[in-house]
Amino acid sequence: MTSTKIPLTDDQIDQLGRELDELRQRVVDDLGKADRDYIYNIIKAQRALEATGRASLLLSILPPFWLFGTAALSLSKILDNMEIGHNVMHGQYDWMRDPALNSKKFEWDTACPSDQWRHSHNYIHHTFTNILDEDRDIGYGILRMDEAQRWNPYYLGNPVWAFLLMVLFQYGVAVHDLEAENLVSGKRKMSDNKELLDAIWRKVGKQTLKDYVLFPALSGPQFAATLAANGTANLVRNLWAFSIIFCGHFPSGTATFTPEETADESRGAWYVRQMMGSANITGGKLFHILSGNLSHQIEHHLFPDIPARRYPQIAAEVRELCEKYGLPYNTGRLSRQIGSTWGKIFRLALPRRSAADPAGAPASATVRAEREPVAA
Repeated sequence: MTSTKIPLTDDQIDQLGRELDELRQRVVDDLGKADRDYIYNIIKAQRALEATGRASLLLSILPPFWLFGTAALSLSKILDNMEIGHNVMHGQYDWMRDPALNSKKFEWDTACPSDQWRHSHNYIHHTFTNILDEDRDIGYGILRMDEAQRWNPYYLGNPVWAFLLMVLFQYGVAVHDLEAENLVSGKRKMSDNKELLDAIWRKVGKQTLKDYVLFPALSGPQFAATLAANGTANLVRNLWAFSIIFCGHFPSGTATFTPEETADESRGAWYVRQMMGSANITGGKLFHILSGNLSHQIEHHLFPDIPARRYPQIAAEVRELCEKYGLPYNTGRLSRQIGSTWGKIFRLALPRRSAADPAGAPASATVRAEREPVAA
């Protein structure tokens, strides 16, 4: 079913789908040594940063060494989380047949077990992107990020819940599959989550032991300094990951959809949903690397399983297709996108009453692209 807010006919949607399939195939056919060298160099850089950071912290009695070590460790964790872990687990490098880069077996340096991430993110989010009540990344079960989410007094705390999620992001992601909102509503029991919870506790325990016991203990007299550095590096990684991810999904102009609008969805319509429901962030080469190239969230949602280093290369062509078919290509500076996102977080903390629904939710949760339909 095609929403009347999508400014395309079914034939145009199918044609767009074919053009995007052709674009994807050209990239897949071109994968080779440059992509292989790239991911290996990123892994080498990540390991070098971690080793440099750990070594510097042994001399952290001198403040410059603590600052340098903490910065290196922060960058190491960001690379591991964004450009390596997230992208490897999407299967972007499975074609290399390297067991260390196998998407089904890779484990990353964060609190969320990788198998749970592959379910909640790779399957749920990327299949049902921006479909209300099906994509649980809309609000992560604790935030109101769309007007179609019925308001209640709990959402007055929206900015507070968002801040806590940002600071504790690795733990928020870790418990995502527990479906806290369904536990609160009684739709799910904690006993239903025993296996998930056991896996989370094992991974959280392992991370806690590594970051807050083992490495500080190996630092000897610099135990406290290393402990503080590890905590700071995890915080920096959490703030960065939250900001990049939220800026790719929730700025003004991103669209949401209802299950009815996406029933019997064609591949072309799936592509349109990804394009209308995502946003990019402009920046330089280093910025894109540190974001895991999720600064190209539109391209990532279109092609989650091709190496992310390719997204900047195809971004111009994707943008041209958006212009050709009259679709939005939502992009802007980090300051603009994050300001828009936090503006939405604060705005949706309050009810928006209307004649259609005095409780605050719109009468119909249709696609909200904040633009009028145009002829393509």
